[in-house]
Amino acid sequence: MGNAEEAFNHYKKVFGTEWSAPIARMGDMPAQPGMPPLTEGDKRKVMHVALPTLGGTQIMGTDMLESMGHKLVEGNNVTISLNPDTKVEADRLYNELSNGEKDCVPPHDEFWGYWGTCKDKFGIRWMFNVSKQ
Repeated sequence: MGNAEEAFNHYKKVFGTEWSAPIARMGDMPAQPGMPPLTEGDKRKVMHVALPTLGGTQIMGTDMLESMGHKLVEGNNVTISLNPDTKVEADRLYNELSNGEKDCVPPHDEFWGYWGTCKDKFGIRWMFNVSKQ
């Protein structure tokens, strides 16, 4: 709820690593249809941060914004992120993991690539990202 940068600066110190790419801010995001305008404070919040940890594993984060209707509940603050090579593979994984569940966004084109997310029948949240080439 607005402290992703503080948390990731702590993790950066713990693991002694550097960001995989510069931190992307909410204000860097192009306006989306139906999206409410962001306050100056929300524009400075973290849209995406990625930090290598151990053994090739990366942790990623984003700030949840009350202005966008986000509410932190223990359990919705962790998502397993998969990076399939193709849209076809992302769709296959999404279809098998979402299995008709309600809390899902089907994979679709976004400005950074092909993205979707779902919570499976076991309550595990999954995210699918196919980066633009």
